[in-house]
Amino acid sequence: MAPATGSTSGTPRHRVVVLALDGVIPFELGIPQRIFGRTRDSAGARLYEVITASIRPPGPVRTDADFAILVENGPEALATADTVVVPASYELGPVYEEGRLTGELAAALAHIRPGTRLVAICTGGYVLAAAGYLDGRRATTHWSSAEHFQRLFPKITVDADVLFIDDGDVLTSAGVAAGVDLCLHVVRGDHGSAVANEVARRTVVPPHRDGGQAQYIQRPVPEPQLATTTTARGWALGHLHEPIQLRDMADQESMSVRTFTRRFREEVGVSPGQWLTQQRVERARHLLESSDLSVDQVAREAGFGTPQSMRQHLQAALGVTPTAYRRTFRAVHVAGR
Repeated sequence: MAPATGSTSGTPRHRVVVLALDGVIPFELGIPQRIFGRTRDSAGARLYEVITASIRPPGPVRTDADFAILVENGPEALATADTVVVPASYELGPVYEEGRLTGELAAALAHIRPGTRLVAICTGGYVLAAAGYLDGRRATTHWSSAEHFQRLFPKITVDADVLFIDDGDVLTSAGVAAGVDLCLHVVRGDHGSAVANEVARRTVVPPHRDGGQAQYIQRPVPEPQLATTTTARGWALGHLHEPIQLRDMADQESMSVRTFTRRFREEVGVSPGQWLTQQRVERARHLLESSDLSVDQVAREAGFGTPQSMRQHLQAALGVTPTAYRRTFRAVHVAGR
């Protein structure tokens, strides 16, 4: 296996190795390539190298569709990874049924170097769990498998109500589209919201869905005859720098506060207050990365009012202060030039 190709800045690109198991779901297998493979710095240079590996020597791997894929890398490719992604498979056998790895899979995973970041999409989490990577950690998976996942792996704290969980060097997501959210979250953490938002724009997906958002939304696509909360959300995004009351948002839809709150949660999966905080955090991140506004000005523009309030919310959401966040991503952008 050749070493990672250098970027235009002379530093090696971060290598993502996607593990394709028999029965893999093609959509989820393609997510890492689509997200990481399209990530560029300000000069247009690729920031990740994405390759696919099998647990056997190079050759065909069955999918859950009516076709197989040809994987050109064997398990030794896992030893070159900075991040390993395990998409879902419908043929996990003893992993799903008994919570144990096959000898072949265990031998493949043994190639992974200590400190490698591990990412599971949907039931790919079963592989990480059976290998012991999730013991003592919080994790999630598709809501329909959550109870089974918890019974099979009692050492894990399973949260079935979220899109994804970032536990540092091990990350897990719910099913299908939540894998897109998780990969964008990784890009955002590595390179900032401006880079992640550009990838999302090119992929034509929402730039940010918070990991704590509910997996199962009662009415993700409102029935045509029912009023939605779309207008209120658009209005709020244009007024984030102002104090916004729940009554203000409800008035945009000519609804009572009670009806609006219920409809909002049904459509978005979180309360209006939680959604507003998420949007303000994203606005603050963008301004800290891309502008020379002072922290006080950023706090006002994002609608937090005071630097203290913004600091509390960024610390809760990101684990860093506004000043530390700006310093980190200014350094990333300078290094990428």
